[in-house]
Amino acid sequence: MPNTKKDNLMFRPPVVVIMGHVDHGKTKLVDDIRKTNVTEGEAGGITQHIGAYEIIYKNRKITFLDTPGHEAFSKLRARGVKAADIAVLVVAADDGVKPQTIEALSLIRSAGLPMVVAINKIDKPEASVDKIKTSLSDMGVAPEDWGGKTICVEISAKEKTNIDGLLDTLLLVYEMEKEKILGNPNRAAVGTIIEARLDKGLGPVATCIVQTGTLN
Repeated sequence: MPNTKKDNLMFRPPVVVIMGHVDHGKTKLVDDIRKTNVTEGEAGGITQHIGAYEIIYKNRKITFLDTPGHEAFSKLRARGVKAADIAVLVVAADDGVKPQTIEALSLIRSAGLPMVVAINKIDKPEASVDKIKTSLSDMGVAPEDWGGKTICVEISAKEKTNIDGLLDTLLLVYEMEKEKILGNPNRAAVGTIIEARLDKGLGPVATCIVQTGTLN
């Protein structure tokens, strides 16, 4: 049997799932974080799979999962939440709370994940941060600066505005939650299969997040 005693547990990097309605800027945000350009390679700019990316920010590792926002991919979103430690709910300041925003919030709540709200597209002339915060409050998500407990970070993924602020907030949440984000490297690997596909050259290929243990 693998050794699962508390003495063998170590802090591990957090897995952050990014969720929200289609076209609210989730993948563009991950692009900024990774400083690459994934969106252009997606069909119609819509993410159709879950991407997993590891970054190092201020000497700390963070793994990001980018989930599709389109209504057809609810099972993939549920899988992303299952593998995560922290959630970022992206809401476009010019568009507001939409059906997949509500669905994502429901999944985050059912998984009991700590959450940060990223209010995106603040560069748009029609953006209204207060309107978003009012809608969130109506759903029981009270922003911290309105006396609640949910940290809301105002960003523009397109203009790369306040991305560092969001990453700093995620590190802060990790520090508050890290007693629960543990793994034992000296045991067999346990994790979540995010997605699987058939590759012509390689055969069956899976994307997996290892949550504890070591995979050899």
